[in-house]
Amino acid sequence: MPMELITSEQVLHERIAVSALLVLFGGAHCGVCQAIRPRIESMVAQSFPQVAMAYIDCAQAPAVCAQQGVFSLPVLRFYLGGQLVLERGRSFSLQEMEAEMERLWGVFSF
Repeated sequence: MPMELITSEQVLHERIAVSALLVLFGGAHCGVCQAIRPRIESMVAQSFPQVAMAYIDCAQAPAVCAQQGVFSLPVLRFYLGGQLVLERGRSFSLQEMEAEMERLWGVFSF
């Protein structure tokens, strides 16, 4: 399942209210963002098929990024039960992110 493109704060809050959501804040001019997006989509599809995914392009929706306090890219946030439980920014390991999501999923198991 590909990431849903979100362009408004209201839609973001509606999506966060779902039981599990992974949000990537990125941009078209962010090479790292473009490189990790398909890898994140693949990881979630294989390991967390019940987790919804969203993408916010900070060039297209700068107000959303500012309201969320995102001022550098990429930023990856994982929400469970409407709560932010994990956030990584700038440089991070996708393997570590996956392991941490696995741990949190076990703790918050729905």
